Amino acid sequence: MTDTPAVRELRLVVTAADYDAALHFYRDVLGLPERGAFASPDGRVTILDAGRATLELTDPGHAAYIDEVEVGRRVAGHIRVAFRVDDSAAATATLAAAGAEVVAAPTRTPWGSLNARLEAPGALQLTLFSEPDDQVSPRT
Repeated sequence: MTDTPAVRELRLVVTAADYDAALHFYRDVLGLPERGAFASPDGRVTILDAGRATLELTDPGHAAYIDEVEVGRRVAGHIRVAFRVDDSAAATATLAAAGAEVVAAPTRTPWGSLNARLEAPGALQLTLFSEPDDQVSPRT
């Protein structure tokens, strides 16, 4: 037995000024299944299932490198969300049609994934990535 706590779930909490638009975008367009929805006297929250979660920690130098590869310049803040999808080009088109701003079109990375960058509802910068051989990329 160890004293280290067992983490069971990683949950990213986003406060979106336009809750309904953000919910539609992430649940209905991106396709994240709804796990639960709750209301308080002052507001609402919906928990969406994003599949397997990882926490990717990077230093500023590597974050700048990823931005350079995906976008061509430093654009992300200290938090960026990456979603692995089956087809990043198709997913980029779908999300753009639903209101996301395409920051950079899908680009083949040095590590072999096809990555696109978007600015999405809730002021989140997203990377959509797909792997040609269905292997998890060491860098997103």
